[in-house]
Amino acid sequence: MLIVIEAGFSVGVRAAGKLWEEGEYFLPELAFSAEAMKSAMAVLQPALLAQGVSNSKGRVLIGTVQGDIHDIGKSLVTTMLLANNYEVIDLGANVSHDTFVAEVKARKPQILGMSALLTTTMSGQGEVIRLLVEHGLRDSVKVIVGGAPTTSGWATEIGADGHGENAVAAVALANRLLED
Repeated sequence: MLIVIEAGFSVGVRAAGKLWEEGEYFLPELAFSAEAMKSAMAVLQPALLAQGVSNSKGRVLIGTVQGDIHDIGKSLVTTMLLANNYEVIDLGANVSHDTFVAEVKARKPQILGMSALLTTTMSGQGEVIRLLVEHGLRDSVKVIVGGAPTTSGWATEIGADGHGENAVAAVALANRLLED
């Protein structure tokens, strides 16, 4: 079953990501590719879990911060991470700061990804990091942030480990962070 994912679905969605980076695909085509991968994984994942099959590079906990219901970018990142052999726990959109902290504590991911599309909600990324520090969890997880108003400078300012400008960059960042 892994061969279907690795030699089929993953190859296809990575190719779509590359075409998007090169300007050959537009966002709707990338989103369609991501949705196709997500639908295929929804069918295969129960069987994989039942067989105990995993070749995961690491566990990523991801969500859109409190007050923000936008999740297209986060969903693209989730799909690209899945296509690159990450175990992804998607908390959805409008995730409270306390939920991020509780889930980091309970699920022990190697990476926490937070998305924000609105400038009014991006401060929530910094608040989650502050709470991780307060609860003694910050050193246990790498934190990446993304979303339209975020930048590398913003990531540095709030104490994140990195910034993903888009889904492809987020996967490359996850790979680098876990190599270190």
